[in-house]
Amino acid sequence: MKITEIALDEAVGRPLAHDLTKIDARSHTKGARFKKGRIITEADLPVLREMGREHLTVLELEPDEVHEDDAAEALCGALRGLNCVPAPPSEGRITLKAGVDGFLCYDAAMVGRVNEDTDWVLATMPPFRQVRAGQPVAGFRIRPLAMPRGRVDKAVASASGIDVKPFAPLKAGLVTTGREIAEGRVEDTFMDKFTRKLEPFGGTLMGRRFCTDDPSLIADAIRAFIDEGAELVVCTGGMSVDADDRTPGGIAAAADAIAFRGVPTLPGAMLMMGAATRNGRAANIIGAPACVVHDERTSLDRLLPFVFAGVDPAPHVRSWGVGGLCEGCEPCHWPECAFS
Repeated sequence: MKITEIALDEAVGRPLAHDLTKIDARSHTKGARFKKGRIITEADLPVLREMGREHLTVLELEPDEVHEDDAAEALCGALRGLNCVPAPPSEGRITLKAGVDGFLCYDAAMVGRVNEDTDWVLATMPPFRQVRAGQPVAGFRIRPLAMPRGRVDKAVASASGIDVKPFAPLKAGLVTTGREIAEGRVEDTFMDKFTRKLEPFGGTLMGRRFCTDDPSLIADAIRAFIDEGAELVVCTGGMSVDADDRTPGGIAAAADAIAFRGVPTLPGAMLMMGAATRNGRAANIIGAPACVVHDERTSLDRLLPFVFAGVDPAPHVRSWGVGGLCEGCEPCHWPECAFS
């Protein structure tokens, strides 16, 4: 790559080698005022001087070199996955945005592999988070104006797709366990809260059944919901190690397989999940500990996006300890919060 500086007055009639950024402190805006390839005219010179430009760069690439915009375009082809929409290159950078409301999924180790080349910059939102349509999920560029093609090809080979998986509007059933609740001695207050938790995913609550701590009755209630078309059944209460806590046994009796029991998250460490198919109808079964009734944010909130996006949570739950302490947490919008 040959870079030559020329005086501004000599640039008329020459194409720009790269985007030129203008920052307006009064309007708090920053962006490419002149795009790569623009032919400089006499009328452009006053604006360029206002931007502090007295010289411009003329770039001559070697045959094996790739311009910054083209390098970003190449990586975009490897990173763009399901429901990711790229913006056109600007100042050598491409931004991927979510095309739908959904669940952001990608291999986090892939980002490190691309960034092993210190001239690449790939920055992403944390994976396995809810995102909104139009929200940026990744941005990438190279630091120099050009890069050897071999290094571009290596980054492309290291990359893999970033997906935004839409949420399915699942029908859910709620099984509330505990003799004290079933007999009306204690009022259950979770149904309204659970209904609110379903709304962001488009889910609907079919109904609620009360059961004592009899595992066979709990299993029957789960099966009845699946037979009626439930795609998700959540059982609350009776999930600890106490002698009277029999909900896990009921879930195990109704399920064809158990994905996990227990997660490194507080509150909600006793979370459990299984799956069952009855008469061709498949459903996930969740055992939610009693903390979901009185705590606003628990392990259930971390699990629900996986379920509604159709992503198997089992390979990921053991990593939930990082960011998994959310006692007393209120809803927030920090992107690195696991419960956002």
